[in-house]
Amino acid sequence: MAKKLDNIRKHTMHDSIEPSEFKTEVHGFDFDSKVDLDSLVDSFSSTGFQATELSKAIDLINQMRVEKDLTLFFGYTSNMVSSGLRDVFSFLAKHNQVSVIVTTAGGIEEDFIKCLDPFLLGRFDLPGKVLREQGINRTGNVLVPNARYIKFEAWLNPILEELYAEQKNTGKILTPMEFIWRLGEKINNPKSIYYWCWKNKIPVYCPALLDGSIGDMIFFFSYKHHDFKLDIVSDIRKFNDIALDAKKTGLIILGSGVIKHSILNANMLRNGADYAVYVNTAQEFDGSDAGARPDEAVSWGKIQPNVENAESRMIKVFGDATILFPLIVSQTFAKKK
Repeated sequence: MAKKLDNIRKHTMHDSIEPSEFKTEVHGFDFDSKVDLDSLVDSFSSTGFQATELSKAIDLINQMRVEKDLTLFFGYTSNMVSSGLRDVFSFLAKHNQVSVIVTTAGGIEEDFIKCLDPFLLGRFDLPGKVLREQGINRTGNVLVPNARYIKFEAWLNPILEELYAEQKNTGKILTPMEFIWRLGEKINNPKSIYYWCWKNKIPVYCPALLDGSIGDMIFFFSYKHHDFKLDIVSDIRKFNDIALDAKKTGLIILGSGVIKHSILNANMLRNGADYAVYVNTAQEFDGSDAGARPDEAVSWGKIQPNVENAESRMIKVFGDATILFPLIVSQTFAKKK
């Protein structure tokens, strides 16, 4: 029996080699010390799991911020504008912290709708049938009554009429980027992301502008003015040229889908981005670009492999951006360089 136990011990607890390249000891935050946000987030570097990956993302973004001549692509999905992250994005646009923004239709229209009337907090478990009868739309635990869209339609339709008259008089067809800037100018509200994008001339690329309430309203408007147009060809030229003309590029992509692919595809044209930070909850195992880690983008030439310390220039943090991104901003863009 003793020999049997010795064999078990030999197989399960054999001698180890101390890993020479890994020196950081695992420690969490000491709550007996002074509790403040900066020291709490600092402790993430040695906490392990996604806390440590978040710490790496913060370091990487701060590295991007001190790079000269770096063009920073910032992408987010529309559900994040449904949430309170919209105010964080507005802060970034107001203070000119990003070079170009990429989002989807909801990420545009919901910013303007919130200028007209706020969204409300509900619960994830509210029954859809009851909400439908009450004319209330649910995005997670955020509630958007139909009245918000009615106000948005009343605000947008006169602007569409104005832009149509301008198109007829001048022959110029606006690009979606120019269209978004005009809406930002018209809303004239400092809480709006796109008010600040217009004010600071931050390009906003929306590859799926018609996939939302804006698309519905342009659809209805087209029955009255069948020759109203937006120029998507000039838009993709302008967007891709931003990447092609950049000396260096950095990417911060919250969420996935079309915004992630659009940013990566533009950077593929310049043989890859120099830096990349992803924050999303998607997995890679279905082969979609949504869940792909940065190293997969390297294989496509969307992120550069041939730079010094390439592995330290790209990171994916798995988690909810509504929690993670405010922490990131508190340690990066909210601080002086």
